[in-house]
Amino acid sequence: MSLNMKTSLSVVCLALLLTACNSNRQARDLAYVERPVEALYNAAAEELDENDYVSAIELFNEVERQHPYSEWARRATLMSAYASYRARRYDDAISTAQRYLSLNPAGQGAPYSYYLISQSYFQQIVDVGRDQKTTELARDALNEVIRRYPETDYARDAQLKIDMVHDQLAGKNMEIGRWYLRRNQHLSAVNRFKRVIDEFETTSHVNEALYRLVESYVSLGLMDQAIAAAAVLGHNYPGSKWYEDSYKLLQRQGVAQEARAGVNTTASLD
Repeated sequence: MSLNMKTSLSVVCLALLLTACNSNRQARDLAYVERPVEALYNAAAEELDENDYVSAIELFNEVERQHPYSEWARRATLMSAYASYRARRYDDAISTAQRYLSLNPAGQGAPYSYYLISQSYFQQIVDVGRDQKTTELARDALNEVIRRYPETDYARDAQLKIDMVHDQLAGKNMEIGRWYLRRNQHLSAVNRFKRVIDEFETTSHVNEALYRLVESYVSLGLMDQAIAAAAVLGHNYPGSKWYEDSYKLLQRQGVAQEARAGVNTTASLD
């Protein structure tokens, strides 16, 4: 490379560096322009109304930064969390709402903060084929809302979502249990199916879980347990396809009548 080319390249790089520094300096100068708190908050609210959530977040955060000990700052923190939620920045919404709670544990916005955290986790729930850690966090956050504010609309909505979360977690355990069953790992399968029955007894997965227990116990040669599981299934879901399938399965083992007799008793898996 010639000397002239090197000199020209150096000049261009220096010019770009100076331009970048100047732009950064202007951005910092703009950010630090102090504005009346009410005007700043109202500007953020207007951006929120216009669905410009990113701008709203920046302005609400600016309220908190410029006026950190004001009532406006407390409101702005909560509104920043809400704007993050609307922008689908759920992790930011959670962390901002948690920050509000750490500074204002008994504040007027505390119930909504707990609710917003639960909704942010809930919106991140994925299908049962993937890891359900977020689903568990959603369940815990929803239960926290119900525990703290049981008579509120937040709690009522949380209770509805808890049912969906439980169905999701039950579905995941069923998927894992079936996977174990296909690989003849019957004891591991039994543990998963029993968990569905014990922890998620109000979900739509329980009748299949009972049938899968029958399958697993038959494969293990534990006929008494298989009969008990079929009896519980027949007692609680007498018209279920899964009960009919379990009856046929036990019929092939020559013990179907014992299961049928158990339907009219107080059957237990213990």
